[in-house]
Order: sequence, then C-alpha cells, then structure tokens
Amino acid sequence: MKTKVSVGISPSSWFKIFKYSIFALLGLNAVQYFLQDFAASQLVFGDGLPWLQVVEAYAVTIDTFSWIILLFVFDLETSFFARTVWKEPEIKWFMSGIKALCYGFIIYALYGYIVRFSGMHTFELSGIPDLCTHLDDDLVFMNSLDLFSSIDTENCTSLVSGEPLYLDPETNRITDIGTLSLSQDLALTDVVNASTWVLIVLILDADIWMKSRGDSAETIVMAMNLVKGALYSVLLGCAVFWGISGVFLDFWDAFLWILAFAFIELNVFDWPEARGVEREATVN
Repeated sequence: MKTKVSVGISPSSWFKIFKYSIFALLGLNAVQYFLQDFAASQLVFGDGLPWLQVVEAYAVTIDTFSWIILLFVFDLETSFFARTVWKEPEIKWFMSGIKALCYGFIIYALYGYIVRFSGMHTFELSGIPDLCTHLDDDLVFMNSLDLFSSIDTENCTSLVSGEPLYLDPETNRITDIGTLSLSQDLALTDVVNASTWVLIVLILDADIWMKSRGDSAETIVMAMNLVKGALYSVLLGCAVFWGISGVFLDFWDAFLWILAFAFIELNVFDWPEARGVEREATVN
C-alpha cells in the first residue's frame, strides 16, 4: 500500500511570497505616482520644466523609486543568504554605494517636499470672480495637492464653488480657499512623513551595523526600538490623515511601506539565530 505524501508550501515560502507581493504592489504605486507627477507637471509647467524645479515637480516619483531600490538593498543586506554568503569586501562596498546613492536621492526628494510645502504658501487672494473671463491667462486649477485641471469653456463655471479664489503668480495655479488649506496640510504631512522615514532608516542602519558586530547591548536595543515605535506611530498618523482626507493612493502606499519595513525588521530580529547557524557551520 502506497502512502501519499502531501507537498505543501512551507511557512518560509509563504513569508517570501507575501513579502515580494508587497514589494510588487509598491512598484505599481511608484508607476502611478510617476504618471500623476507627469500629468501635473504638464499642466503646471506648460512652458517647460526648469531643471531647478524638477525636484518640486517629481519629488514623489524620485522619493518612491529611491525607496524601492533601498528597500531591496535592505532586504538583501538583512536576509540569511546575504549574511552567510555575501562576505566579499567588493560586494559590501557595492551595496554601500547603492545605499549612499539612494540616501542622496531621498534627501533630495525631502528637499523637494519642503520646496513644495513652501510653494503652497505663495498663493495670494486673486480677486477673480469668474474663471470664464480669464481663459486667455493660461490658468491651471488646483483640485488637490497633486491633481490639476486645465480651465476651458466647459469647466470654467463648475470649478468655481463660490469661495474666494487664490492665485500663485509664479505658476498660474489657482484654487479656492478650502482646497488651498487642505493642500497646505497635505504638503506638511509629506514633509513630516519623509523626514520620519529618514530617521527610521538611520536607526535601522545602526541596528544592522551593531548586530553585524555582535554589539547588541540590551539597553541600547530597547531604546532604539522605543524610538522606532514612536516614529512608526507618526507614520501611521500620516496614513490616517491621508485616508481621512480622501487621498487613497497615499494612504494605501503608506500602509504598504509600513508592512514592507516590518519584513525588514523581522529579518533583523532573526539575526542572532542566523549568527548561531554560522558559528555552528564553522565549528562543524
């Protein structure tokens, strides 16, 4: 009598499937952010996008793609395979170079968020009561922080809600006070979110460095975990604000990023076990 052997997917395989599914969804979000930035830049910078303003127009795209590359580097760096096989100095230098490049672009994107936040405060009361009488002024209506509409004869009436209109004289963006106020809050949330992520990866990098040396002092680790917990709470608060404000893509993206770095944290947590396996393999 033959015995049937059931072959299933191991828990570690399910872990990898779920993890890389999250990474793939983040890649899909990155494409959506690029398309969103591209569409907005075509309207806001219709006469051509100056190089100095590329970071303002494509801050989200630059930030997102840099983070995705950095995420994969962190995943490789903290995986069991990387810790046990990738011991060559050339590999370490290569990985460090990619991380440094990503950090540079992330800081650059943070600067772009700050510039955009500052740009949300250059609007002035326009005194324009009717957009239909200003169709030749090449005005662009700001529907939200990242969404814009060209103004034409078909929508010039519907865009006006009766509230006072505010105009940015530098880019010819125009919007009502309600949209402007929300956009300012969203721009500030972008700055807070991006700054918080920078602090988290700095702590995570320090954590990886300490564990690679075997210097995991319990007090220091506990303090770092408390700080990271507080920072992740800030990120969660940003995500909730985006959800309440109706910015679903930002809410969904923030949720995925928190999940993605949870996987990296799990990789780091099992570092002592991996080091034990290494030592056992060396002794044998």
